[in-house]
Amino acid sequence: MGIVNNPRTVQFFTSIIFKDNECIDSVERDIRNEIGNIIERTAFMSFKYTRYYEKEMGSNLSRIFLLFEPLFQREHLPEIKIKTNIIETSLALEGKRIVNIDPGYISLENVVLATTKGYAHRVYLNSGIYAELTLIYHNNTYRPVEWTYPDYGSEEIVAIFNRWRNILKEKIKTHDHG
Repeated sequence: MGIVNNPRTVQFFTSIIFKDNECIDSVERDIRNEIGNIIERTAFMSFKYTRYYEKEMGSNLSRIFLLFEPLFQREHLPEIKIKTNIIETSLALEGKRIVNIDPGYISLENVVLATTKGYAHRVYLNSGIYAELTLIYHNNTYRPVEWTYPDYGSEEIVAIFNRWRNILKEKIKTHDHG
């Protein structure tokens, strides 16, 4: 029989896809109020991997990633996804989102995204939210799996998560021994 233990804490992040840079300050403020302090933000990057959001949000979309503290338990993922959905809805114009906010977490072993859409490779958590295993840590780097979105499997984004994993690793050392 295995011994029941709580898993290590994780670090939450969000991906924000948007068209208009002017909304980012208010989006960041709203997210910070719900999740915690932003300890790192990436530069704006062109979102060019899919045209999925163009019908709703237009073309020439950009993206940033935000990394948050403090560390949390993994079970907070559904409530954070629900809160980011509320932020998206509150900012919508004429029923169309102007931002897409995708929260997830980084653990030492993987990167997990929250989603409202069920599928064979997504595990139901609660409150209508599923977890999608997006990257796994193997041989000293995060690696995509069969269903990983192409952008999340790109060298650029994997490098961000590998760097953020090092931040998490140091925070866990401090958290566990401090």
